[in-house]
Amino acid sequence: MKIGMNTGWRKRLQRTAVVMLTGAMLLSTLLLGLLALGVPDTAHADAPLLTIEGEDAELSPELQVVTEIYGQPKPGYSGSGFVWMQGSGTITLNVTVPETGMYSISTRYMQELSMDGRLQYLAVNGMTKGSYMLPYTTTWSDYDFGFHKLNKGNNSIQLKAGWGYAYFDMFTVDYADLDPLNVQPVLTDPQATPETQILMNYLTEVYGHNIISGQQEIYGGGNDGNAELEFEWIHDLTGKYPAIRGFDFLNYNPLYGWEDGTTNRMIDWVNNRGGIATASWHITVPRNFNTYQLGDFVDWKEATYKPTETNFDTAKAVIPGTKEYQYVMMTIADLAEQLQILQDNDVPVIFRPYHEAEGNGGLNGEGAWFWWASAGADVYKKLWDMLYTELTETYDLHNLIWTYNSYVYSTSPAWYPGDDQVDLVGYDKYNTIYNRYDGLSGVPNEDAISSIFYQLVKLTNGKKMVAMTENDTVPSVKNLTEEKAGWLYFCPWYGEHLMSDAFNYPATLKTLYQSDYVITLDELPDLKVNQPNPSASISPESASFDKAAGAGQDITITLTLNGHQLTNISKGGVHLVSGQDYTASGSTVVFNSSYLSTLPVGQSSLTFHFDGGKAAVLKLNVTDSSVVEPTDPQLTIQAYNGNTSASTNGIAPKFKLINSGDTDIQLSDVKVRYYYTIDGEEAQTLWTDWSSIGSANVTSTFVKMTPPAAGADFYVELGFTSSAGVLKPGGSAEIQARFSKNNWSNYNQADDYSFMASGSQYTDHNKVTGYVNDQLVWGIEP
Repeated sequence: MKIGMNTGWRKRLQRTAVVMLTGAMLLSTLLLGLLALGVPDTAHADAPLLTIEGEDAELSPELQVVTEIYGQPKPGYSGSGFVWMQGSGTITLNVTVPETGMYSISTRYMQELSMDGRLQYLAVNGMTKGSYMLPYTTTWSDYDFGFHKLNKGNNSIQLKAGWGYAYFDMFTVDYADLDPLNVQPVLTDPQATPETQILMNYLTEVYGHNIISGQQEIYGGGNDGNAELEFEWIHDLTGKYPAIRGFDFLNYNPLYGWEDGTTNRMIDWVNNRGGIATASWHITVPRNFNTYQLGDFVDWKEATYKPTETNFDTAKAVIPGTKEYQYVMMTIADLAEQLQILQDNDVPVIFRPYHEAEGNGGLNGEGAWFWWASAGADVYKKLWDMLYTELTETYDLHNLIWTYNSYVYSTSPAWYPGDDQVDLVGYDKYNTIYNRYDGLSGVPNEDAISSIFYQLVKLTNGKKMVAMTENDTVPSVKNLTEEKAGWLYFCPWYGEHLMSDAFNYPATLKTLYQSDYVITLDELPDLKVNQPNPSASISPESASFDKAAGAGQDITITLTLNGHQLTNISKGGVHLVSGQDYTASGSTVVFNSSYLSTLPVGQSSLTFHFDGGKAAVLKLNVTDSSVVEPTDPQLTIQAYNGNTSASTNGIAPKFKLINSGDTDIQLSDVKVRYYYTIDGEEAQTLWTDWSSIGSANVTSTFVKMTPPAAGADFYVELGFTSSAGVLKPGGSAEIQARFSKNNWSNYNQADDYSFMASGSQYTDHNKVTGYVNDQLVWGIEP
C-alpha cells in the first residue's frame, strides 16, 4: 500500500466503544484489546473517584495526626487534622478501583522546611514507583504523583519518607485524564523532502495505536564486523525483523574518521529492505583540545565524548571565531556529507543528535554525561540551534525528523530546544540494573514506565510524539496496553542489552514481535514516493536442509522479479559467493548443498537483495539427523571458547543453555559436559567467572574417562544447585567458566573434542553434551 500525505491508514486498528451504564454504576473502562491508547474517559463525573483523609490512612507508629506544628496552628486542612510525616514514616492507603487501568494519585500537602524540597517515595502494590521531591510551600497545596496502574479490586498505595518532614492533609485517586495522543504530521522543516513527510505522516498515524519495533546496530566494526547479529538473533527467535534500525554517525568525524559503511547500510535498510532509519551522533572531541590543531589526525583513543576526559570548553563552542566553534563546524560538515548522500538516495532519518544531554540532572551541566551538555542548558540549546540551522539552511538538508532526548527531572523543561526545532521527543529507558524501583535485580524490568511517558507528553502539551529511543528491557505487551503507554517505538541497545536473559526474556520478545500491537518490518507500508514496481519475491520462503552425510540436496528458489534484478544474497551481512555458494540464472537460484552443509544446526536466514524494493528472506531450517534428537524437555547448548590459544594453562569454555521445548526445566536436573585431553594428569580447579543464574549456583566435577576417547580423556561436568531455579520455555542461562591444573601447566587444546578454535559468539555446539535427569538430550558423546 502506498501512503500519501493525508492517508487514514491504520495497522489492524481495533476500535472499542465506551459503554455507558446507568444509575450508580461507573463507566466501563477500555478493554485490554483497545489499541487507541490515551483516549480520556470524559464521561466520568467531575468529582474524583476516591478521596482519603490522612487521618484515615494506615500510619506507621512514628507518625502523628496533628493540627499544629511546634505550637503553630496550620489552618485550612480538611477533616480532623493532618499527618506530620517524619523520619522514615509511611502512610498507606488501601483503595478499591472498578477496573485495571491508569489512575492519577495526588495529595494536598504543606512543606515549609526546605527550599530545596523534601524527598518522598511512592509505592503501588509493593512496587516502588519513583522518588518525588515535594516543593517548598507554606500554604496547603496540591502535588501530583502522576499516573499509575492499579488493578481491579484492592490496591495498596504507600508514601514513604525519604528526607521526610512534610504535612499531608488528604489524598486523591481518580481516573487518569490521559492525553489523546493526537499529533499533527507537521514537520519543523517546511522544506522536508517528500519521503520525510510521508514517514512523518505514517508515524503520526501509528502513534497511540501501535508501537513500532526497533533495534540499534553495533557500530565501529563490532561483533567481528557482523552488523546483522542482533537482527538475525531477533529473526531466529521471533520470525520477524524490527521495523526501525538504529545507526550512529560517530565514525564520520574530523579526528580519526573512517568509513565503516554506516551510510550504505542505512540506504540498504530503507531502500532495499523497506525499513525506517534512526541515527544518533556520538561525536567526539580531542582529549587534549588545548594542544590540538584544527585538521590534525587524532587517534580514537585520544578522543572522547565524556566531559570529564577533555579540556574542550563547550561554552566557547557557540561563540563564532573560537577554536571550539570552528571544530564544531568541522564536525557538522562531516555529518552533512553523509546526510547529503542519504538525501540524494531519498532516505529520511529520525535524527537524534546531542542525545541524553541532561544526564543525571541539573541546569548547569553538573549531571552531564557528554561534552555537548557540560556548559548547561542555555549553551546546549544554542548548540542545537547551530546544528539545526547549519544542516537545514547552510547545507540544505531536509530529510531529517529532529528528535530531542529528554528526561523528567524538574529541570528538564529548561533543556528543551523548542517546538520550532523538535519533531519528536525521545526517552532512553535503562532501568534493568540501575534506576529500577521494584526491589528486584538480575531480571528484566518489563514496566512500561507510563508515568514517565505522560510526563514527556506533557513537556510539549501533547504536540510532539514520544518514543523510547533507547532501552534495555522492552516492556511487555500486557504492560504497554494495560498502562496505555503509547510509546511510538522501542529500540534496544545492541549486545547483551538485547540478547541476555538478564535484560530481556526471550519469551516476552517473541510475544511482542508476534503480537498485533507491535509493528515489524514486514508490516510496514511502502513509504517511498513513486515506487515504480512492487518488490521482488521468492518462493518458497522457507526450506529445510539435513546436514547428515548424503542426506542434503541442493535447494532451488524461484524469483518473481517484478522488473528488478538480484544484486546479491547475504547471511548475517556477509555476501555469499555467486557460482560457489549458489548459482543464479534468470528467475532461478540454486543453493549448493556443499554450502548449505556449512551452516550451523538451527534456523538461518538468507537475504536476497535486489536493485530496488524490499529484500526477501529465505528462512532455512538446518538439521543433522546423525545427531541424537533431544527428548522432551528439549535443551539446546550453545558455546564458544574464551581462550582459543592452542597451548594454554587455562581452558575457558562459555555455555548458553536454552530451553527449546515447551515445558519448564529444573536446572538442578541438568548436567553439561565439556570433553578435553588433560596433557599431563594433575589436580584441577574450575572457576565460574559469571553466570546469569549466579556463579554460586554452578557446581563442577572433573571426571577421568575410562577408556579415553579420541580427543578426550577427561571431561568437566557442570551441575546446578536447587537455587538455580527454573529454565522457562524460550529462556536461557549463561555460564562463563575457566579451569586450570593446580600446577598451572599447559593444556594443548588443538586436539580437544569440545574445543572451538574460532568464534566469539554463542553458536550451537553438539560436541558439548547436555543431560536432563541423567538422560542425554543434547550433543554427541565422543
